[in-house]
Amino acid sequence: MQAAPFYTARLEPTGEQFDAWPDRSLLQSAEEGQVPWPSSCRNGTCRTCLGVLVSGEVTYAVEWPGLSAEEKADGCVLPCVALPASDVVLRSPGP
Repeated sequence: MQAAPFYTARLEPTGEQFDAWPDRSLLQSAEEGQVPWPSSCRNGTCRTCLGVLVSGEVTYAVEWPGLSAEEKADGCVLPCVALPASDVVLRSPGP
């Protein structure tokens, strides 16, 4: 029996990495990997976990995550409802 495939997620600028499972949100995978990321609602509405997808691809567990079209175009993601579809690099938009 083969193990479930997973991707690698890396955070900028810290370089921290964690296994990103395609059936779990990026936030859940980060927490399982002991990598802290801010969060609150966990359903894509509060925007506490907002980050920037530097590279890679995600899909969403909800039909319309709480992002504007402009934010999506700028690469913003909500890790609490984003599922990895490849290896990803994330950056926190904060200072």
